[in-house]
Amino acid sequence: MPAAPTNQSGARTRTSELVALLRQQILSAQLKPGERLRFDELRQQMDAGMSPLREALTRLASDGLVTLEEHKGYRVAPVSRDDLLDIAQTRSDIEALLVKRSIAHGNDAWEGRILAALHELGKKNKLDINGEIDPLWEDLHQNFHSILVSMCPSSRLLQFRQILADQAVRYRRLSVKYLHEPRDDMAEHRAIADAVIARRADDAIELLRAHYMRTVEILLEEGAELFE
Repeated sequence: MPAAPTNQSGARTRTSELVALLRQQILSAQLKPGERLRFDELRQQMDAGMSPLREALTRLASDGLVTLEEHKGYRVAPVSRDDLLDIAQTRSDIEALLVKRSIAHGNDAWEGRILAALHELGKKNKLDINGEIDPLWEDLHQNFHSILVSMCPSSRLLQFRQILADQAVRYRRLSVKYLHEPRDDMAEHRAIADAVIARRADDAIELLRAHYMRTVEILLEEGAELFE
């Protein structure tokens, strides 16, 4: 006789839903850096059970978006000068490896995907009418950067890169609040794409590093009060 069905699959699905919802709220700053995450409030807001909610917070903690303090519970990970620099520098180092390996394994179809992603990104305004980063632009932006390195055969490097890319979103959203002069994001992205397609690995790596560090510079120069 076949085994009776269990609700484990349903529990995993619910946990994944909660992870996605909490991740979106953290990255969009609906849940503020350092904000305490109270189980009772989250359970009511999300109509969630204790077990899937706890598992969701544990997953987000492993991704660095949530912290667990002994005897104090979970909080949204804070922002800091050191964290900002660490994310940007580590992300640049990892993507240097990814770019080199993608260029080594790249083909015509990959080049086409880069150009298509760049074209789609260029059709969408970065900021919405409220001066916030448009969620659709963010999706297209993430897609562009993911395709650049997608030919790297190392799944572990790609996984580490995605964790850092997610953590960088909060800082990118904060940076636009302190941008006093227009930033030509498309020129930066176009230069990166051109270097990658031309197989100029060293140039592509330096352009990516400068691209990420520009966000750091904006926050450190104009948003210093965030880190006080």
